[in-house]
Amino acid sequence: MMNLVFGTQRLQLKPVSEDELDILQHIFTDPYVRRYLCDDKILALQQVEEMLSESQKLFNKQNFGLWLIRTKDNEEVIGVTGLWYFFEEEQPQLVYALLPQATKKGYATEAATRILEYCFDELGYQYLIASCDRPNLESCNVAERLGMKEVEERIVSGNPLLFFRIESSRATS
Repeated sequence: MMNLVFGTQRLQLKPVSEDELDILQHIFTDPYVRRYLCDDKILALQQVEEMLSESQKLFNKQNFGLWLIRTKDNEEVIGVTGLWYFFEEEQPQLVYALLPQATKKGYATEAATRILEYCFDELGYQYLIASCDRPNLESCNVAERLGMKEVEERIVSGNPLLFFRIESSRATS
């Protein structure tokens, strides 16, 4: 998994390791993050442990999963990004979440752009999907800044979700 550590201008993306369970738990239980990413449910440590285990399996089998986002200047963990299976889709979706102190600085767009490049250039994906809760305007704005276009709205568990899509030809142009 070490070859799957990515750098951007301001960030380092590194696969979440077993010894970072507490960090991942902190991100997923933060009220700001869980409001949309976890349907406002507090995930038990065991649930986050299962996610971490699944992420490691995905990295081993498919070369993707969840990456922690760290700032290069002080190595502070500010969020998570990656590729994850949702809603029984045939390929994983782009996912990103930042802790509140890291929002409105372009970090989510910067991290997600690097994951898009990896998907298209290394994994050979033809397209990528991201879904956002309709009320989560910041997340929808990130998808639009990435060049993704809204393609569908679905009600999932009573919540309106917007689905965004980008084709690989757009990412490389």
